[in-house]
Amino acid sequence: MTAELFCDGAYRAPLQQDCKPRRVCVIIKQAMAETHTGQCYCGAVEIELRGEPLEMGYCHCENCRRYSAAPVSAFTLWKKEDVSVTKGEEFLGRFKSSEMSERGYCTKCGGHMTVEHPTLGLMDVRIGATPNFPFKPKVHLNYAETILRMKDGLPKLKDFPAEIGGSGETLPE
Repeated sequence: MTAELFCDGAYRAPLQQDCKPRRVCVIIKQAMAETHTGQCYCGAVEIELRGEPLEMGYCHCENCRRYSAAPVSAFTLWKKEDVSVTKGEEFLGRFKSSEMSERGYCTKCGGHMTVEHPTLGLMDVRIGATPNFPFKPKVHLNYAETILRMKDGLPKLKDFPAEIGGSGETLPE
């Protein structure tokens, strides 16, 4: 009889055919790690994110600053089809803040949840709604509008990447 390493770290003989040795559990854990969840401040609205974001960073535009009541706003950018409201859709209020953005928030607590960009098929999920998400910023957007200079070595784009209609121009820290 052979002993195999299982998910719980123990070595033992498989008890039945459907027992999964460690190599299968590692694959299952990796697949599970690709799903992230979040919620508003009061918990009335819950979201699920699948896969990994296309981009993570900071936005310095006036709209994001005003909406977040902060000098800069952290974002995670996802394909729209990878973001689902799993609870409380009826409590998700929305308003169009610009030609390219529709902001989503909880109508019970006011918690900021999303910023949808319908013309791009993208959804920004507010990092505050996903407190356990491993946020690793890679870029600053709309740095030409900044009111808070950040010297972190990340690229500072004047507006947006050229691929989505921006200039793609970088600015100095």
